[in-house]
Amino acid sequence: MLVPVMKIGIVGFGFMGRMHYQNWRKVAGAKVVAIQDVAIEDVKKRLGAKGNIAGAADSIDLDRVRLFSDFDKMLAEVKPEAVSITVPTFLHADLTCRALKAGVHVLCEKPMALTVAECDRMTAAAKRAGKVLQVGHCIRFWPEYVKTKEIIEAGKYGKLIAASFRRFGSQPNWNPDNWFADEQRSGGMALDLHCHDTDYVHYLFGVPRTVFSTLDKSHRHMQTQYMYDNGAAISAEAGWAMMPTFGFEMSFNIVLERATLQYDCTRKPSFRVCPVEGKPFTPELLPGDGYSREIEHFAKLVKGRKVPTILTPKQSRETIRIVLAEKESAKLGKVIAL
Repeated sequence: MLVPVMKIGIVGFGFMGRMHYQNWRKVAGAKVVAIQDVAIEDVKKRLGAKGNIAGAADSIDLDRVRLFSDFDKMLAEVKPEAVSITVPTFLHADLTCRALKAGVHVLCEKPMALTVAECDRMTAAAKRAGKVLQVGHCIRFWPEYVKTKEIIEAGKYGKLIAASFRRFGSQPNWNPDNWFADEQRSGGMALDLHCHDTDYVHYLFGVPRTVFSTLDKSHRHMQTQYMYDNGAAISAEAGWAMMPTFGFEMSFNIVLERATLQYDCTRKPSFRVCPVEGKPFTPELLPGDGYSREIEHFAKLVKGRKVPTILTPKQSRETIRIVLAEKESAKLGKVIAL
């Protein structure tokens, strides 16, 4: 008996759209059948010359994929079971709600939306439709970050003393109209980049009691302290102000009573557990990366399989609330209670 193939649409075919395309190809029983992009003719031109796109892991062959410039037309003609929404942030809420209303499951890229109200609208639409809504918080699925959560929760190395997270790069400029630089459309560096670590702090420790943030005048570099009742020193720093020659860094140091957990994507080995006795070591990690694992998780949810609860729309909404509180703290120069 043939098992029906899950039809997937990708909405927006910039860097993240291509990333989703490559990772959907790895999911058994799923097939990307349609791509929608308002500049679909430009997508065709970029594909024509070299057969691959910068930023994608492998060559891209769209010979059997239908291309659309109109979102509603794609939904009506292709009738996908699920879509990856990988468009600029200011479009997330509207397109997500339209897809859900059409009976389509949605994997929406992070950040969930620009405002808490938009997040609530998306969550309500998913509930009315009875469809899956997952936000692309890939760090919750990143193997080193998954293992770190396991180690902390196991308690083998004692209680948390401190945790610091970093995420640095130069400002994205690969989009022709540079929407990243427009805070009204992207939410700025805080909502687009820094939210990765805010969400992971939220995932590990819950919603903080208060936040205190500083943000430079160009809004390209932020530092935040998260206050919890356990008294641990928890902070995150992120920035788009690095020179292009710097490259990219995501890293953390987590101090437990009897071990330090260290991760830095620029080092080899990138992840180490440094115990109070014995030598540093790298534990066994899950295969893949955060992108492949979040898409695999979403596909299982769509198919109705039982999976661990790793994130919910409500949690994604709360991450937006925390980041917006950080921005308010930086603006006012004071502690903000959550």
